[in-house]
Amino acid sequence: MEKGVQLRKNYPSDISREQFENIRPALEGFKKRTKPRKVDLYEVFCGLLYLLRSGCQWRMLPSDFPQWRTVDSYYEQWSKQQDANTPSLLESVLKKISWRYAYQPWAEGTDELLHR
Repeated sequence: MEKGVQLRKNYPSDISREQFENIRPALEGFKKRTKPRKVDLYEVFCGLLYLLRSGCQWRMLPSDFPQWRTVDSYYEQWSKQQDANTPSLLESVLKKISWRYAYQPWAEGTDELLHR
C-alpha cells in the first residue's frame, strides 16, 4: 500500500489502481500544478465514478471519498470540452478504461442544480 493512502470501503463503481495507472498521466497532465497535490487522484476519480453511476447529489458523496467540493472541482476541469468536435478529457479517459456506463453530461441548466 502507498504511503498516506487510507483504506476506504470499496464501491461497485470503483476501478482498480492498475486501471487507473493507464489514465493517471492524462489526468495529472491536464492542468500543470506549482505546488504538491493534497488529494489522491485515484480517490477523486473513484468519487466521480460513484457520482456518475449512482446519480446522487454532490453533497451526498460518501464521506470516505475526498470532499464533494474537491471532486466537483476536478469534474469541472476534466469535463470541459476544448471545442465542439473534441471529447472532454473525462470522456476520453472513461473510453480508455472501457467504463461500462455511458457518460453523458447532464442537461444544460440541470448541471448547476446538481452541483450545489
